[in-house]
Amino acid sequence: MSRRLIALRHGETDYNATGRMQGQLDTQLSDKGMRQARDAARYLSTLNITRIVSSDLDRAHATARAVGELLGVEVTVDHRLRETDLGQWQAMSHQEVDTQFPGQRALWRHDANWAPPGGETRLEVAARARAVVDELMRDYDDWDDSTVLLVAHGGTISALTCNLLGFAESQYPMLSGLKNTCWAQLLARPRFTPRTTDDAEDFSREIRFTPDTIDNAQWYLDGWNMGVAAGMSIDQPSADATIL
Repeated sequence: MSRRLIALRHGETDYNATGRMQGQLDTQLSDKGMRQARDAARYLSTLNITRIVSSDLDRAHATARAVGELLGVEVTVDHRLRETDLGQWQAMSHQEVDTQFPGQRALWRHDANWAPPGGETRLEVAARARAVVDELMRDYDDWDDSTVLLVAHGGTISALTCNLLGFAESQYPMLSGLKNTCWAQLLARPRFTPRTTDDAEDFSREIRFTPDTIDNAQWYLDGWNMGVAAGMSIDQPSADATIL
């Protein structure tokens, strides 16, 4: 018994293309971003997605709608999947941040408990996004052996993935930046806790989620920065995604 979770980053925006910090600014997809969203939707249609939950920011919601419309799956919105609040950095270019706040971008990347001025930490982002997953684990009974798709933002997905995998605070910088319309793919299984030696040896026994085990799932990382392979025909997607 397993539950697959895919966390998809939105398509490109003009802010992405020009190296500006978006945070929780409500920016829109560029024309390229819309094409990316449609291409990702056609690939993701092979992965048995039965539920889609999106950030309420337009760039993520538009990406989610492209997937939902192709799959015939309704998109629900949850503001807890928003990108990191970057405080005073929002709308600034990387160069402007580095000039006005020298050294702070590097500190932010390497310390999950440090926040941009007026913003929030990665640990805070992880906590609010994790609450969405935990509620789905408890309330979405049809998740077993299917896929839930979250559509969100690079920083949010990275923080959530680290949290689900139980990373220590010092390990949060280990994941590389998530590219536009690439995703993290994770799998949840009931945590195996043998009561006897016989239980430990019976690896063939199917373990199912129950109300008693749902809050103690074991999460596994199937892939990071997954996406449509360069040169792959979208009309004939492979059964496996490619790590970019």
